[in-house]
Amino acid sequence: MASVPHIQMPHTSEEGAANRKPSPDEKFIQVKDLSFWYGEKQVLFDLNLDIPKNKVTAFIGPSGCGKSTLLRNFNRLNDLVEGVRHTGDITIGGRSIYDEKLDVITLRKRVGMVFQKYNPFPKSIYENVIFSKRIAGVNKKSELDEVVVRSLQGAALWEEVKDRLHDSALGLSGGQMQRLCIARAIANDPPVLLMDEPCSALDPIASSKIEELIHELKDRYTIVIVTHNMQQAARVSDRTAFFYLGKLIEYDETENIFLHPRNPQTEAYVSGSIG
Repeated sequence: MASVPHIQMPHTSEEGAANRKPSPDEKFIQVKDLSFWYGEKQVLFDLNLDIPKNKVTAFIGPSGCGKSTLLRNFNRLNDLVEGVRHTGDITIGGRSIYDEKLDVITLRKRVGMVFQKYNPFPKSIYENVIFSKRIAGVNKKSELDEVVVRSLQGAALWEEVKDRLHDSALGLSGGQMQRLCIARAIANDPPVLLMDEPCSALDPIASSKIEELIHELKDRYTIVIVTHNMQQAARVSDRTAFFYLGKLIEYDETENIFLHPRNPQTEAYVSGSIG
């Protein structure tokens, strides 16, 4: 197959990992026979995959293949679109996200989201980070201060903004704004962090900082990232899922997807023959 240039693969010490039986931790997020429709249009078809805990899983594939739709199902953001429906199930930590007894707001606190375009609120840096805490009625200053420090440190932004926490967030650079959005997303310390093209609006230097941050965050969070940048997927992820026309074509250790794909469609995509 044609080689993919300038891709540095994540280190792995496990041979044949794709063939062994997953441990319970590797089934932290489970997608089971999931199909999904926007009105009459079906966009996801019978998806099944297990996403491991405290790893980075990348979704790749051409535009319109369903990867962002699947990502937004994990915190049920698609519920906000009129006329959607699904069959099958998604579980996080063993519990169905479609459980009638599950509060959707609680789910979204447990599943943080970072969007393609950084979207800080027109508030101070401090108030951006603690926004969800304010909404939840938390007003104790010492508690809020602790959340701000922890979240900004977790997003590798604390040293850059610690002396201007009460300045407008809109005065930050693009890369800083995206890291602020990550800080806001982890303020509730969610077990899952979703990232939808988090570097697409950033320059290469800012993108590199986000990628370094992703490596650091996976020790505390289970991360799922959607990206069109295959080099980025290869650099940051432990496992990669390739989607095409709403179907999961191949899902494996990232090294296998890029260097030893089993499916001809996967090989064609990662080698640039199809896009």
